[in-house]
Amino acid sequence: MKKVLIALLVTLSLGTCSYAAALYDISNEAKLDYNQGVDLYKAGQYERSLAAFKRAVSADPNYTDAYYNMGLILEYLHKDEEALSVFKQIMVRKPDDYEAVYKAANLSYKLGQNENAKKYLALIPSNNPIYETAQILARNMGTDIQTIKAEAAKAAAIEAAKAANYKNDIYNDLPSPTGIASDRAGNLYVACFSDNMIYKIMPDGKRIIFVKDTRINGPIGMASDGFDNLYVSNYNGNNVIKITPTGGISNVISNVQKPYGISINDGLLYVSSQGTNSVLKYKL
Repeated sequence: MKKVLIALLVTLSLGTCSYAAALYDISNEAKLDYNQGVDLYKAGQYERSLAAFKRAVSADPNYTDAYYNMGLILEYLHKDEEALSVFKQIMVRKPDDYEAVYKAANLSYKLGQNENAKKYLALIPSNNPIYETAQILARNMGTDIQTIKAEAAKAAAIEAAKAANYKNDIYNDLPSPTGIASDRAGNLYVACFSDNMIYKIMPDGKRIIFVKDTRINGPIGMASDGFDNLYVSNYNGNNVIKITPTGGISNVISNVQKPYGISINDGLLYVSSQGTNSVLKYKL
């Protein structure tokens, strides 16, 4: 089981392995793949061992020991990002597996993701056997778990206070509102179809006309990118425009028939075209 492979990865040798009883019924197929994974590891066939453990979790998605061994082998093969993803899978299925939590913290630290490492370390209780090892990792980051937990509690209190101030609301008297988008400052932008303009509503509820221009012609879909630029589908203008945070307007896509929905993901702009029953993909 996983304790055996922990020693295995340190010593590069495997002694006698006994398979502990699981807390639930594991399928025979998953058990066979798991045992084969251990045998292959003992033979030094790490990639084949990894494949066997992958088959085990495919046969039984909640087989956390198989996930754990996958993570250990991936870490041994210096595939730290993949290993981290595997340990996260354990945390989803078994949040109190603090060995997996520690591994996620350690891998995050190795990958330079110190804030994530601290987040994981804050989950480890002081009465858990892994706590002292986790404390060493915290000290390597120039802090300790007590400080990490205190900072996490403070941040949670601040967020809770913010949430307490939030309230449901409704913004009335907007002329034929269609698309909406927001920026990093929490401002809301509303496209108004009939008036060919974009409203801006601040977090405190104050509203202004952000842009009203002849180049806005039947705005419907709207989305913002990581730089707070707005992209607007002009249904009547058969084009897509870009509006900068300062209100500058430029044409992005011309001759798109009746553009409607719009979305931005990973530097790509997607626009549905009702006039051609299609969706356009455009690299920003």
